[in-house]
Amino acid sequence: MSTSICFDFGNTRLKAAIFINTALVELRVLETGNVQEIENLLQEFTPAKTILSSVIHHDKAIESLLAKKTAFHLLGPATQLNFTTPVGKPETIGADRLALIAAAVDLYPHEHNLVISLGSCITYNFINNTHAFLGGSISPGMQMRFRAMHEQTALLPLIAPSNEFPLVGYDTKTNILSGVILGMAAEIDGIITAYEQKYANFNVLLTGGDICYFVPHLKKRIFADQNLIYKGLYAICEKNN
Repeated sequence: MSTSICFDFGNTRLKAAIFINTALVELRVLETGNVQEIENLLQEFTPAKTILSSVIHHDKAIESLLAKKTAFHLLGPATQLNFTTPVGKPETIGADRLALIAAAVDLYPHEHNLVISLGSCITYNFINNTHAFLGGSISPGMQMRFRAMHEQTALLPLIAPSNEFPLVGYDTKTNILSGVILGMAAEIDGIITAYEQKYANFNVLLTGGDICYFVPHLKKRIFADQNLIYKGLYAICEKNN
């Protein structure tokens, strides 16, 4: 039995995905992500391999600890990948996007794949059937839109996301919910349509912490998988360790 831990340090949350053999058995949300918390996790699960994907400024002592205790890989420009990156400045591709692309190629090899991640930002990532990452686009995520309307106006409140709203809002809260969530759903459907006109047949993989708010409103056929990034991290961990 082989245990691996895939760490994902995102802008909103720090998470650890525990794999036994090839199965994701547990997902932990870290409270602080400090060295002591990581040390406790290593003692609890004694992993043979670890990988860290980070889009924040984390404590470098974490890397030293993981390298000392496990076969460790830091996801970055030197990582061996199961796809090519013929885009300008590939070293600027976010670690989270690399993991998502790796998961798509691992799950649906030799097919066109559009991976859409709903987090702090929406990222659209297109990988063709020869496993080349062609790029995509980035737009503001749900929470960013809520905050922008609150912070850049005098009277609009900051509201919590919810799926309980009508198309035609009847008060300020439901107007904002309808505008943000249905507006984003229309954006996602529209981007997929634009890709359909260019590439015809491809898979659409939707992931990220906010997918529960959008799956009911999307008209396009998608594969929703909230754990896609961890599956990609595991595939990269195996290739690089």
